[in-house]
Amino acid sequence: MTATPDLAPAPTAATPELFRSVFRRHAAGVAVITAAGERPVGFTATSLTSVAAEPPLISFGIGTSSSSWPVLSEAAYVGVHILGEHQRELAATFARSGADRFGPSTDWSSGPEGVPLLADVSAWLVCRVVTRVPAGDHRIVIAEAVTGAPSEAGRPLVYHQGRFTALRD
Repeated sequence: MTATPDLAPAPTAATPELFRSVFRRHAAGVAVITAAGERPVGFTATSLTSVAAEPPLISFGIGTSSSSWPVLSEAAYVGVHILGEHQRELAATFARSGADRFGPSTDWSSGPEGVPLLADVSAWLVCRVVTRVPAGDHRIVIAEAVTGAPSEAGRPLVYHQGRFTALRD
């Protein structure tokens, strides 16, 4: 009798590097989360999740070392922007450390509750923060949608294998 070869690689200890490597293989939708402060803040998130429809709740994670965290840690409302495949550069701007995220190249305005709203996104929500849950070096923010709109039809922007990409048929 011949042995069946192992099809999976040998397991290794769960390190941050292993964890990142595994999740690079997980395709995720791309969103930008914004909040109003002395200056507006925002960051690219691939952790956005629909939590419940009644009431309409979402969640996302943010690192406590993020430059956006000090404002997000106190914000009563956040903006949630679903990006389309044509918005790779916008996603990259909000993901890049030290970038002027709300500079001249970013089209945005102040929306309900003073939340910064990005123009030309596939959809957006303004959400009231319900709670912030400690989770390692991150916080999981749970927020209730209070208003929003699907702005444009089209394909979503996706993050996979460490890059922004589009869905293919």
